[in-house]
Amino acid sequence: MAPRLDRTNQPIIIVKRRRKGNHAGHHGGAWKVAYADFVTAMMAFFLLLWLLNVTTSSQKQVIANYFDPTSVSMATSGSGGVLGGQSILEPGAQISNTRPMGTAVPLPGHPLTVKEENDVPSEEPNVDKAQFEKFEAAKKEAEKEDRKFKEAEAAIKQAIQSVPDLKEMQQNLIVDQTPEGLRIQIVDAAGKAMFPGGSSEPYDYTRKLLQQVQNVVDKLPNKLSIRGHTDATPFRSAGGYNNWDLSTDRANASRRALEYAGLDPNRVIDVSGRADKDPLFPDRPRAAENRRISIIMLREAPAPGAVAPAAASGAAAAIPPAPVPVPGVPANKQPILVPAPQR
Repeated sequence: MAPRLDRTNQPIIIVKRRRKGNHAGHHGGAWKVAYADFVTAMMAFFLLLWLLNVTTSSQKQVIANYFDPTSVSMATSGSGGVLGGQSILEPGAQISNTRPMGTAVPLPGHPLTVKEENDVPSEEPNVDKAQFEKFEAAKKEAEKEDRKFKEAEAAIKQAIQSVPDLKEMQQNLIVDQTPEGLRIQIVDAAGKAMFPGGSSEPYDYTRKLLQQVQNVVDKLPNKLSIRGHTDATPFRSAGGYNNWDLSTDRANASRRALEYAGLDPNRVIDVSGRADKDPLFPDRPRAAENRRISIIMLREAPAPGAVAPAAASGAAAAIPPAPVPVPGVPANKQPILVPAPQR
């Protein structure tokens, strides 16, 4: 039999047992669920903002009506007849859409007539047919003259090409249309001058060029304006002769050459000198092209696009004065004040 151990002298051993805690709060997935809910809510919020931005006002009204349908009280009640289910003795049946007659108070010196808002004119306002026909006729006349100017422009260019001595002078001729009419300009270009320096006597080839211009101009009845131009180079003789005199004399010399070629003198209504005040190239005031003669066939009708229809009544409509409020009458029941017609 084994000897019995004496445990009285042995140390006491205390064993502590700890229960392991749940660390899922720090290392689990619960926070992901909360974050996903937050992201979903933000996505829905921004999606709502986008929808509000792209939705039109009419679409918003449809959506609002869907969530807030028309109540029964707004619908037609009763039998839908004249009284709408009401008795003639009830106050609602005595309500009328018409308003009481207002009283207009005219100001001194401003005769006024009263016109009710619910008044319906017996007929449409009269349209000034004569004025409209006059406008259409002027428009057609302007278009017809524009076509003639284009034909004259082509004829002048063709005439220059048909003359062997003038073929090289095509650069000296500029033809275009302006609000005034058909402008034919004979300019100094390509080293070829139309007049000797400081002289108003044209060269022989300048006279030939004016002859071809006259052959085309003679086919149209338009009046002519002849203008002389110089460049900005100072020119002054001992007697005070300057660019104003030179440009005027060159314009007169061109007039005489055209009349010698067969132009009717009565068609010329203006001969003037512009000196250097109307350059062809303002950025190059001393350019040779600024020295030129301008022959303008004046329009007999306004340029196309410049003809505007007048008002139907033949004059601009007068602005009516501000209506005078009638005392004791609500604002929505004030009469409309219309100026009396002028006699």
